[in-house]
Amino acid sequence: MKILNPSSIAAPVGSYSHAIETPPGARILHISGQVGIDAAGVPGTDFRGQAELVWRNIVAILDAGGMGVHDLVRVNTYLVDAADIPESRAVRKTVLGDHRPASTLLVVSALASPAFRIEIEAWAARA
Repeated sequence: MKILNPSSIAAPVGSYSHAIETPPGARILHISGQVGIDAAGVPGTDFRGQAELVWRNIVAILDAGGMGVHDLVRVNTYLVDAADIPESRAVRKTVLGDHRPASTLLVVSALASPAFRIEIEAWAARA
């Protein structure tokens, strides 16, 4: 994967890259928005618990596709409360380490269920 952070524009202001180019013929994995529920369908109660569960779900999906977090090329995060941004970033950093996929973070008025406080969709690629 080729990371693109051109010097002609402002540097990323967070733990992301402006763009990641996937090589021709790469396998692409599109991950639907994941929310903080486990296999039993039980939502996490606090924000951190939901965020950690969302990332565990994503890691499990990547694993099922023969990929890992370093194959993520794009991550979109949706939060219902801007106050959760620092905690969301902390959990993400724990999972991704220094990997910086292209990313968008949005604060929205609601998700599919009032119990959900975070949703993350992702794309991964492997040559």
